[in-house]
Amino acid sequence: MKPLACALILLSVTSAAHADDTIAPDRIIDAAVGDWNKDGKPDLALLALAAPDDETTIGIYIYLRDKEHQLLKLAAAAPDKVWGRGEPGGIFGQEPSITALPNGSIAVMSQNDAIGRDRWHQTLTLAFRNNAFVVAGYTFDYRDNLDADRSYSCDYNVLTGKATKSGRELQTEAKTIKIQDWKDDIGRKACGENT
Repeated sequence: MKPLACALILLSVTSAAHADDTIAPDRIIDAAVGDWNKDGKPDLALLALAAPDDETTIGIYIYLRDKEHQLLKLAAAAPDKVWGRGEPGGIFGQEPSITALPNGSIAVMSQNDAIGRDRWHQTLTLAFRNNAFVVAGYTFDYRDNLDADRSYSCDYNVLTGKATKSGRELQTEAKTIKIQDWKDDIGRKACGENT
């Protein structure tokens, strides 16, 4: 009797853990369709709330069309990558978005244009390289509502290591970083910001 009870408990814990990994339809906040791997078939990218009780932690989920069955298959999952307000009726000016770019890349935008003196806009540009989704670009615009001298903008090409901060050229090491491994501090450091 004890082994059966233990097996049932383990099964219920495993099922509960698996349920947390699924994306409930009401947690999807934005989507984009494009041909990420350039095979002529439409693919999908989603932004979804990471957990039902967390309205500011948002994940990126990218799907590619299966070659044999024409079904979408998960190709990349980064459940804790974007900050923003994903609750309908939430704070205006903090909504993230995801967009298909004409070149087959994906733009993931986040922002704080609503609260406090620190206002910013961030864009991660994702590209499909060597069968993985990598961060190809990082763009960050910052303004301090009380001190204009602290404002700046930075555009960082992660794949080449070249960055431009408020018109000044910077050079760092070229990197290939999968979306799952990306941290915003990497972009801020390349842009010469203290992390």
